[in-house]
Amino acid sequence: MANRKSLIVQANLLNKDFPQSVTKVKKDDRLIWESTIQPTPLSAVYTIKLECHYYSKMQKLIVKVTDPFPLPLANGEDKLPHVHSHEKQHLCLYYLGDFNYSKPFVKTIIPWASEWLLHYETWACTGTWNGGGIEH
Repeated sequence: MANRKSLIVQANLLNKDFPQSVTKVKKDDRLIWESTIQPTPLSAVYTIKLECHYYSKMQKLIVKVTDPFPLPLANGEDKLPHVHSHEKQHLCLYYLGDFNYSKPFVKTIIPWASEWLLHYETWACTGTWNGGGIEH
C-alpha cells in the first residue's frame, strides 16, 4: 500500500487529461471524479463517475455510468452484463490482481471503462457480450 499514488496525484492526472471533469478530494482518503467519455467517434457520449476510498488497510474503487442512467438494455435482456451491481451500474473492469493503486487511473481504470462502454454498445445492439470477463 505504500506504493499507491495519493488521491491528490490521481486527481491531478485525471484533470490534466480530462479538463472538463469535476473532481473532489477529501482528506486524501476519498476521491470523487466525474467526466464524459466517448469510446469511439461514432459512440454516444457517457458520463461516468469514479469513487475511490482509501481506508486504513483497504481501498474501494467504484466506477459507474451516471448518464444515461439507467443504461438501456439489449432487446429481451433484463439486466446489464458484466457489472457488480445492475441496479447501481457498478462496472466490472478488471480481475483481482490486474490493477493496483500505484497505477494511474487515467492509464488503467478510465480506458478500461471506455472499453467496457464499447462492448456495452455492441451488446445493446446484438445481445451478445464480447468483452470477456466472468458473470457476477
